[in-house]
Amino acid sequence: MTKKIYTRFRKGFMLAISSAVLLSCNNDDFFILPDRGGLDAEGLWNTEGAVNMHLNKAYELIIPRFPYQTIPSRFDIHLVSDENFLASDGGHGARAMGIFGTELINHDVFYVGNRYTQNYLDNRYMDIARCNNGIKYLPESTIADHIKYPMLGQYYALRAMVYLELVKVYGGVPLVLEPQDPDNVMTDGRSSARACFEQIVSDLDNAMTYLKDVTWGGSEWGRITYEAAAALKGKALLYWASPQFNPLDDPKHPHDASRWQEALVANKEAYDIGLASGRRLVEEYGMIFQTKGASNPETLISRPYSNTEARRGHDEERRSRPRSESQNGSPFRGYQPTVKLLRAYPMKDGNRIDESGDYTFNEILFWKDRDPRFEATMAYNGSVWELSGKEGRRQWNYEGASNGGDLESANWAVYCKKFTTPDLAEASVPYNDGRGGSGMDWIEMRFAEVMLNLADCANETGDMATAKDMVRQIRDRADIEQGSNDYGLGRIASKEQMRELLLNERMIEFAFENKRNADLRRTRNWSKLSGEFLEVYQLQVFGINNDARRDTIAKLQTVVNETTGEQFRDRLDLNDEETYLKYFQPHVARPQETNFRAIFIPEYHNFYTFHNDFVRRGVNIETTIGWEGGTFDPLDD
Repeated sequence: MTKKIYTRFRKGFMLAISSAVLLSCNNDDFFILPDRGGLDAEGLWNTEGAVNMHLNKAYELIIPRFPYQTIPSRFDIHLVSDENFLASDGGHGARAMGIFGTELINHDVFYVGNRYTQNYLDNRYMDIARCNNGIKYLPESTIADHIKYPMLGQYYALRAMVYLELVKVYGGVPLVLEPQDPDNVMTDGRSSARACFEQIVSDLDNAMTYLKDVTWGGSEWGRITYEAAAALKGKALLYWASPQFNPLDDPKHPHDASRWQEALVANKEAYDIGLASGRRLVEEYGMIFQTKGASNPETLISRPYSNTEARRGHDEERRSRPRSESQNGSPFRGYQPTVKLLRAYPMKDGNRIDESGDYTFNEILFWKDRDPRFEATMAYNGSVWELSGKEGRRQWNYEGASNGGDLESANWAVYCKKFTTPDLAEASVPYNDGRGGSGMDWIEMRFAEVMLNLADCANETGDMATAKDMVRQIRDRADIEQGSNDYGLGRIASKEQMRELLLNERMIEFAFENKRNADLRRTRNWSKLSGEFLEVYQLQVFGINNDARRDTIAKLQTVVNETTGEQFRDRLDLNDEETYLKYFQPHVARPQETNFRAIFIPEYHNFYTFHNDFVRRGVNIETTIGWEGGTFDPLDD
């Protein structure tokens, strides 16, 4: 084991690790400690309020936000997938999918950060450093055990969260577990994925020990709980068992089926602990994100927000709302469902759109008789989308459509309404100077994920009955009909078929919840997207030329009730194909812009590599195999 010491390190990776405790919490000099590494126990670790402030800052830095609320340098690399048309805007996300520009190079992935500050996602080792200090010095504190131990459990869980996210991206990372002295910095380079997962599980075991029987009051909503730590442990072991870290056909790293059994036990425990603590699925799928705080029994890990408290709201609502309901007319951008996502939803009886069943898929009326989660998530042309308290409001998405006097943008045939608040007034949508905006909580992990994690493990260990039961509960909550094929599960007879169904189910259930990128990498399906195109639906009105289309638009928007302002289009039955085609052309799939290509993702992108700044400024940081000069294999022990 190689160890090196850097003396008087002015800046860089390891200095950043030590600096986290020297920098202030919200620029409060209270946290500029007189000695390195946070050793002034009298000044910090023996004071409950001070530790709580330190812990709160750890939450601020570590718990994820809405995907587009903050996008640090090149973070779109980690957001893109085949569910969202976002990558069509170019940038490093498009390069990560191989659809635009040059391929990613060693210097492109900045997830660990190339800035050494305490801002959200600037550098994950800053976040780890904060947890390391809590884990090191709280046990020595004179704070009463019943107060300090729950704090300690939270630090363990938060550190595990950061390391899990790092390992998902890089496969093996430097394990820094102690506060560092900038005049005596030590590291052993990158640890194997196995060592990282062992540490993650150990941290979560410790978190569960310290958080057992701990309950949080209303003002403490959002703190890590015993059941959340159990769910994270199950998730970590799911990843360790999955093909990304446990490939099925790699002679160098033989498949280890026992990992699936270990993951099964952990996820079954997480499921049982969740049930015992009152966790369950929210009754109505469309209300998951609209049900805040402790009122939401499905939430396990979340970041609370409020639009009535200063600097506690966010601007995410404008990423979803159409131009006509976003106050300042900002163009729609953020959640743009791809054709692939729209076609992933089954029919109302759970059968795929290409399977025979109780319902037949209509290519023109693509929303008709679909899985009710489609209606709850997507706003298609003519659908009901109540915004700004407007009961029965219908959304019109065709080219040239005007809603409330505002011309909608970009001719998107489908919008996403998952993260919108129906009763939020249009004037309150913008988030300006720390006021207004949305107070919707970001839910990072919910009980449905525990259930589908358990289904994955059950399937891989031969327990098809449990796997189907978990999916059956998820689909029953969604109001999918049992039908003649058991919620679409009747024809699933093999492990391989169930794998495919579960991956698709996660795409639907967690649409736009930033799970898809990691799911594709975990299952080694990321590179298999190669050859596909990102496409979205667009829609024009009926007419053989521009003049005819303008006449149709005028007809659709003619006011037929002066008292209510009702327009002619609001009376149309758009579930009748003949009526629909009288006024609208069949939607078209719009591919990426000129110069965009089919997706191309090299297989070695299952694991990214560290950017050059991190490699040069760290100690013994090897490049991942597959990347230029790569020698580090994350799967080697």
